[in-house]
Amino acid sequence: MQLEIDVEDPWPSAGDWELLAQRAALAAAQVAPELAQERLVTSVLFTSDADVHALNAEWRGKDKPTNVLSFPMLERSDLLDLAPEGPPEMLGDIALAHETCAREAAEKGVPVDHHAAHLIVHGLLHLAGYDHEISEADADAMEALEIKALAVLGLADPYGRELEQ
Repeated sequence: MQLEIDVEDPWPSAGDWELLAQRAALAAAQVAPELAQERLVTSVLFTSDADVHALNAEWRGKDKPTNVLSFPMLERSDLLDLAPEGPPEMLGDIALAHETCAREAAEKGVPVDHHAAHLIVHGLLHLAGYDHEISEADADAMEALEIKALAVLGLADPYGRELEQ
């Protein structure tokens, strides 16, 4: 998968957010092989709460910021049927809100980059058609993939539970 990455204020310039996004995408592709398709293109925007709030209000009708938004451009069936050869295909867009991400990381007692990696994996799984809001079983399945992807990155389980081996 190719990533188009844009890092805006207030994300600190000291972080290597582009490398983090690339690593998170590779980890996600290891646990959700449909994301390993080389034709896929995903945009990742590191932005502010205000920008994510505006996107959330406009596109989801929710007048509040959130940590990450995902805007899929392919149906899951089309993603699964995507031929290996052909022109680039836009999987979708992800936007991460800095202030919410930083606050949540502090509440969890983890570094911001660890939480941002989790949010990127979470967003990519949404773009691939996974959804934690459909049922408890779907939520458990998506969380299990997130935990596995984060383990690939050497990061702890953000949900604080052990996976069955």
